[in-house]
Amino acid sequence: MAKTNKTTMPVPVGYQMLVALPPQGEKIGNVFIPDDLKSREHTASIVGNIVAMGPDCYLDKAKFPTGPWCKIGDWILMRSYSGTRFKIKGHEFRIINDDTAQAVVNDPRFIERA
Repeated sequence: MAKTNKTTMPVPVGYQMLVALPPQGEKIGNVFIPDDLKSREHTASIVGNIVAMGPDCYLDKAKFPTGPWCKIGDWILMRSYSGTRFKIKGHEFRIINDDTAQAVVNDPRFIERA
């Protein structure tokens, strides 16, 4: 992940979560991936790491009766193209709603978008 400091990172508000996307590889096996394809695949990424959570995440007892679905540091699955996408120093992040996390992933290296 690109080096950042706390002053460059946005702080999620309300029920929003800040999610970092994993870096994309330059090649698959011996085949180099063109920049436009890397960009499309990264934009459609479905896995990310929760970096920060707003103060209201998972507080709605009616919506989350069993408590939070995930926590800071978890790798999660989310919908393609979800949230507000942006980059800091070349690294992509998203801000998503707390209910956008669809699963916690133990090892994101084996997850591919179908």
